[in-house]
Amino acid sequence: MGRILDNIQSPENIKKLSIQQLEQLAEEIRAFLVENISNTGGHLASNLGVVELTLALHKVFDFDKDRLVWDVGHQSYVHKIITGRKDKFSTLRCYKGLSGFPKTDESIYDSFNTGHSSTSISAALGMAVARDINGDDYNVVAVIGDGSLSGGMAYEALDHAGHTQTKMIVILNDNEMSIGKNVGSVARYLSNIRSKSSYFKTKTRTEKIIHSIPFIGKYLVYAIKGLKEGIKEIFIQGRFFEALGFNYIGPVDGSDIATIIEMLNNIKQLDKPVLLHVYTKKGKGYSFAEDNPDKFHGIGNFCIETGECQSSSSKVDNSKLFGKHLSCKADTNKKIVAITAAMPQGTGLSEFEKKHRDRFFDVGIAEQHLVTFSAGLAMKGMVPVIGVYSTFLQRAYDQVLHDVCLQKLHVVFCLDRAGISGNDGETHHGIYDMAFLSEMPNMSILAPSSPKMLCEMMDYAIDEHTMPIAIRYPKAMKEDNSTTFVYGKAEVVKEGNDITVISVGDMLPFVRRAVDIVGDKVSVEIIDLRTVKPLDEIAVKASASKTKKVLVIENHSQSGAGRLVSGVLEDCHIECAGFPIDNVPCHGDNMSLFKEFGLDPEGIAQHILKITEK
Repeated sequence: MGRILDNIQSPENIKKLSIQQLEQLAEEIRAFLVENISNTGGHLASNLGVVELTLALHKVFDFDKDRLVWDVGHQSYVHKIITGRKDKFSTLRCYKGLSGFPKTDESIYDSFNTGHSSTSISAALGMAVARDINGDDYNVVAVIGDGSLSGGMAYEALDHAGHTQTKMIVILNDNEMSIGKNVGSVARYLSNIRSKSSYFKTKTRTEKIIHSIPFIGKYLVYAIKGLKEGIKEIFIQGRFFEALGFNYIGPVDGSDIATIIEMLNNIKQLDKPVLLHVYTKKGKGYSFAEDNPDKFHGIGNFCIETGECQSSSSKVDNSKLFGKHLSCKADTNKKIVAITAAMPQGTGLSEFEKKHRDRFFDVGIAEQHLVTFSAGLAMKGMVPVIGVYSTFLQRAYDQVLHDVCLQKLHVVFCLDRAGISGNDGETHHGIYDMAFLSEMPNMSILAPSSPKMLCEMMDYAIDEHTMPIAIRYPKAMKEDNSTTFVYGKAEVVKEGNDITVISVGDMLPFVRRAVDIVGDKVSVEIIDLRTVKPLDEIAVKASASKTKKVLVIENHSQSGAGRLVSGVLEDCHIECAGFPIDNVPCHGDNMSLFKEFGLDPEGIAQHILKITEK
């Protein structure tokens, strides 16, 4: 007997399956996910947890017309598999292959591009309101995880949706807790009754009848409502959501596909905002992912039999280096406080958390609060060190400017995953930080070209600097025999006469290799910029006045360091080689992306030859 999965080409195939067949399909999909992600890498644990939920959604709704918005979107792999992309799954997150996140230009079933958290309810509400204005008829569903509910934007959207009373469905995918047997059974029973449209019609009709009884009617209504609220206080866990204007249903077992289908069929008949609370288990069906959901949240190639990663990189892991160095410094400097936004492991702060628990804070997915909280710490003499991905700091632009920079506070921003982030693609590339941070008053920006220099920059930023300062670095770098870092000073790595190549951060090894490729054809002067702001104008101008031709190489959009260098040079030819502002790199391995945009060693060599021929 063949696999059911082999015959799934579209959601229409799902609708024809029995509950028993759907349960079998769920297990086949889990095996398919483990097999494929072990080769491509990706977000495994979250996808293993939502298999039944995804199948139930496609069984009940027609998402070629209805709209489905996945919060963050890294849990959308099952959705991709059953919407005609199964045969391309071996290309997941690969260059020119399937994206690891929803993409509207990839499928009609992807209704909104996501990659950052806490956005789904806002987008879904906008679609629902547009539907009503246009007089259309379709359902709108947002799936949001409990982690994403730590982001304030989700509550802003819940508050607005509850106020408008627009018909929409929010599914809370809660994968952190289990359902107690007794309470879960009662809650499921009550939720099933309350999810039926007849319940709300009867409730409204009964209230009108009782209210019409002379003299005592309105008092009976109040008394009954009081009794109902007391029962809900005991059995129903969604009072908060109901206070916001949602009809709360749940919690229900996310692996019970029959119950979820029944709930969804009932809920979609309601003309109100509804929140369905579903419990799922991260990593379900693969023991290593169940036992270590954080490790398997986002993982590279791994061995299925052992669960061990198969990385052969010779580079130094900057995240681990940052965390270890900061933890050691905190042993003697009691003013250091480490803060992150739901990324203690990703930013390398797990060791700090264990050693200095009283000075470590994970604020959840709340970057705006993260920054202003740090400003408060700095105001009272602490030295807050923020470990955050470059792409996520974008969410706190105003707080960095208003609460830190304008007040000249000593907050150290350590921006992990700066530059392109490879397989995660557009939403995760950290190629805008220098652009927006360089415009902020009192902010300094550092870019190390080696792991050794990263540690030296941390020492300076924490021990000597007294104003806002950011250090941007990629996930990993090769060790380099760099000279000692001096704040505000660029380093002439190689002297030359024909062209000045200014390297920013981790691009230095590429620039060195490019110069080797060019060989004796061109005399190249290499400058390692190191301090992006304040710019070492003396070194830059001195080199440019000699060579008359300048090329800036950066792992950033073309609005970064090159723009700053261009602003101080006159009477020379200057070109900035970064990623085009209006042509954002897609997903894929870093080297393929560098090559596409001429930022690999061979591409840089061609830049050098082209400029010097002019």
